[in-house]
Amino acid sequence: MPRELFEIYIRSSEQFHHLLSVANAAAALSVCRNGSVDLILMDVLTQLGHSGLDAAEEIKKEFPHIKIIIVTSMPEYSWLERARKIGVDSFWYKDGQKDGILAVMERTMAGEHVYPDETPLTHIGNTTNRAFTQRELDILKELTTGDSNAMIAERLCISVATVKSHIQHLLEKTGFRTRTELVSEACSLGIVIRSPDTRA
Repeated sequence: MPRELFEIYIRSSEQFHHLLSVANAAAALSVCRNGSVDLILMDVLTQLGHSGLDAAEEIKKEFPHIKIIIVTSMPEYSWLERARKIGVDSFWYKDGQKDGILAVMERTMAGEHVYPDETPLTHIGNTTNRAFTQRELDILKELTTGDSNAMIAERLCISVATVKSHIQHLLEKTGFRTRTELVSEACSLGIVIRSPDTRA
């Protein structure tokens, strides 16, 4: 549905020409190699589990001149940072407003880097995602792996006691009784997303 809306918006614009839409990010690089692409709207989560951020990184390495706008409705905290790191030109949270995405496209093509100041406000339990510290979000992301506190501590180069402390703070802030409830709700809301590169 969002892809179809974007197609309608672009076709109604006099400034942009819609070249092609693909269902999964893995096909985007081939399109760039075979077509005259100036700008890509790339979702993070695409069919068959392909990551739009992974695809954007590959495209930027081979075609640095192609502008890329990452679009998503998920408030996953790590995506903004990764998008900046790999050189994505702009980042836009879907809000269903035609003028919103078209304006971002115009500004991006003009050489601007359009990024939100923070992720969308999302309520979880008794609090919101913005009440979490960066380290608490890191811990919450690690909890999606199902690994032990010791394994998480080793990956993050902190003590097991520190991991336990952060988990306790997360439970106290949200009001959840168990880490399973906490992780289930956080994933359901998109605050953290399970992904193949979770351990990276």
